[in-house]
Amino acid sequence: MAVDLQQGLSHQAAAARLAHDGPNQLPSANPRKVWAIAIDVVREPMFLLLIACGTLYLLLGDKTEAAMLLAFVFVIIGISFVQSRKSERALEALRDLSSPRALVIRDGKQHRIPGHDVVRGDLLVLSEGDRVPADAVLLSGINLAVDESLLTGESVPVHKEAVERLPQTMPVPGAESAFGLYSGTLVVQGKGIAQVMAIGVETQLGKIGKRLQQITSDETRLQRDMARIVKRIAWFSLSLSLAVGAYYGLTHSDWLNGFLVGITFAMAVLPEELPVVLSIFFALGAWRLSQKRVLTRRIPAIEMLGAATVLCVDKTGTLTQNRMALKSVWTTSGHCDLTNLGIAALPETYHEVLEFGRLASHRDPFDPMELAIKQAIEKTLEGTEHIHRDWTLVEEYPLSRELLAMSRVWQSPDRAQYVIGAKGSPEAIFDLCHLTPETAQALMQEAHTLAEQGLRVLGVAKSSFDSTVLPPIQHDFEFTFLGLLGLADPIRPDVPAAIAESRTAGVRVVMITGDHPATAMNIARQVGLGIEGGLLSGSELDAMSDAELRERIREVNVFCRAVPEHKLRLVEALKADGEIVAMTGDGVNDAPALKAAHIGIAMGARGTDVAREAADLVLLDDDFAALVAAVRMGRRIFDNLRKAAAFLIGVHLPIVGLSIIPVALGWPLMLMPVHILFLQLIIDPACSVVFEAEPDEPGNMKRSPRGVHASLFDRHVLWLGFLQGAALLGVLLVLYGGALWLGQPAGEARALAFSGMVLANLGLIFANRSHHHSIAATLSIRNHALWWILGGAAVFLVLVLAVPGLRHLFYFDGLSIRDAGALAVALLASIGAFEGLRRFCARYLACR
Repeated sequence: MAVDLQQGLSHQAAAARLAHDGPNQLPSANPRKVWAIAIDVVREPMFLLLIACGTLYLLLGDKTEAAMLLAFVFVIIGISFVQSRKSERALEALRDLSSPRALVIRDGKQHRIPGHDVVRGDLLVLSEGDRVPADAVLLSGINLAVDESLLTGESVPVHKEAVERLPQTMPVPGAESAFGLYSGTLVVQGKGIAQVMAIGVETQLGKIGKRLQQITSDETRLQRDMARIVKRIAWFSLSLSLAVGAYYGLTHSDWLNGFLVGITFAMAVLPEELPVVLSIFFALGAWRLSQKRVLTRRIPAIEMLGAATVLCVDKTGTLTQNRMALKSVWTTSGHCDLTNLGIAALPETYHEVLEFGRLASHRDPFDPMELAIKQAIEKTLEGTEHIHRDWTLVEEYPLSRELLAMSRVWQSPDRAQYVIGAKGSPEAIFDLCHLTPETAQALMQEAHTLAEQGLRVLGVAKSSFDSTVLPPIQHDFEFTFLGLLGLADPIRPDVPAAIAESRTAGVRVVMITGDHPATAMNIARQVGLGIEGGLLSGSELDAMSDAELRERIREVNVFCRAVPEHKLRLVEALKADGEIVAMTGDGVNDAPALKAAHIGIAMGARGTDVAREAADLVLLDDDFAALVAAVRMGRRIFDNLRKAAAFLIGVHLPIVGLSIIPVALGWPLMLMPVHILFLQLIIDPACSVVFEAEPDEPGNMKRSPRGVHASLFDRHVLWLGFLQGAALLGVLLVLYGGALWLGQPAGEARALAFSGMVLANLGLIFANRSHHHSIAATLSIRNHALWWILGGAAVFLVLVLAVPGLRHLFYFDGLSIRDAGALAVALLASIGAFEGLRRFCARYLACR
């Protein structure tokens, strides 16, 4: 595929290749049709349940209630549809990144063309600030450096060298790929001409896109529980409602009312309020997370947050700030740490090395290391004679394979002299300065000391020149060694405290990076990661079987020299070992692992669109501490969901019992469809808002994550809800049966029992606000939603009992003073039973 470097491809050859190979873009992965996404959303058990209930109302002929319920259902479905559609956009974002505009040589002339029109064999003209449009090999270049962090996670630019002849295959991205250029990466320094070797799906970005297509998101435990419970209850309710309706029709010779009884019983058994409550919890949970600058892109991830056992983090941009900073300056006079140095506090001894480090850099640099030097000198030397904004650049000597150093020649405003600043690898600078072997060896020890601290070390030298004819090479100048600069990608200030809190909460933090082992271990020490298990490199991972990896991954928290395939494999290994995995990241290379993890968390400010689209959550401010706050919120949400679940079981059991027991005993019907509609779709969800607003339980972040197989409907929740519901059912049966036995009209007895149910439900809220505190103790815990619910329920009950039209709608008669006394006794008895059963379950069932 040899191409003339002067002419490039002809337009005809480029058109033929475009027609044969297709455009240089990633496919949309056969995106699902809108109707397919809609069907998948509607097939969710909670939506099927709500639609079934709305259909029941239509069968009853109650179009108003049916319309209200179905409208609510389709609002929720619409929201879920939008979320599902967003999840399809990861590959679209990846495709946009892979297709910037490109400058190519065709028919001997430079042409600016859309990135998707680039073909194999095209000659790319690249310079600072350009994004590489396809995978290519550098054929000629001057001081070319490329930021490949979106593919490798490594924030230090990779310097590129031209090849003498084209290779058969492209090298893997990283420090070793001295001549490879990759689609989506950014040229930060120099210029060059490269020949395209791969386009579209054959590029490194394309391979990541393929992996994204193959990864499917797992269902959460709560989703599986919901599907199982809905299926079981649906079959149970259908069978039993038919039996109850048939029994009533046979015993009363009234098949129309038998049908009504059967439908009412089915409505009572079907827990349609449960999906409503879950929707409320997750919607409010997403809103609360947004207040902490955490965007929820996939609602079920909120439930998984509190269960996370392992947090996999990428070093660059997650633990660190993804920018270089000058941290250390060394001269023969001593060492200065710039980390906490104030403005203008740098001793005079270190001024010159910074001055000439800046002179050896571009005036307006793209290179992160040159930017760090510029920022440091502006911070420490602003207003001094060491800032030379009025000097003129005369010549530059770029890096070369033979000499890893660069020099820039500047002329002073009076044109009296030339001043040269040089910087580069310490060995190259020592060579330029013609140091003796003994001196170079001693200085090299200092460079090694800085490197062991995880710093990128540069040597700095100076020279001057009086002749107007500059020499052809850097070695012809008489350089004087000035000192060493140590640069680092600094850690985020809040990371150590966040990791410490994660450890207290039983959440293990694992760092996965493409960096050198020494750098990875240094960062791990700085942030407080457990390094007792040592580290594993990418090559060691490649040599391990899946079984061996699962063994080692239980001990090792630091993984270095990792490529995208390694990150994905590590996430899969942790999942196979039974861990609940959260993964943070910001680069394109993180997208497959983000999608494969139980909880994918993208960094919002610096993260790529690809990472954000593949993730479940986005940290909008890249604040690592917000991640720990999100875990805390996830635990709070699940704790409060358990309280709401116990409450809903407790209030649902009396509804079921009062729908069937009066029929079996030959009493007048206690509950009508209007009562069930109100109780299940107004009071129950509204009361559940109270539980969503409950604060954290004591020690929320000082306990281990819940077990992998932990269920929302565990033994404690089921027994507590069942026993409290049975107690409430007993009280209400006594209340209703006693009123009928005393000869009160059915309407008055019904009003009495229904009022008792509403008041007892409020008492049940207080009993379940905490599984650790008594009812009296919870009164001091602030919860504004509680008092709104209490006030609303009280107002409603008064209106229903006092307004004749509403009494008629609910089949009620007025209540007497004696009825009020009976309600007070029933309420006190219910609250006493609730509290006793809560303590019993907390003592005997909580840990079993």
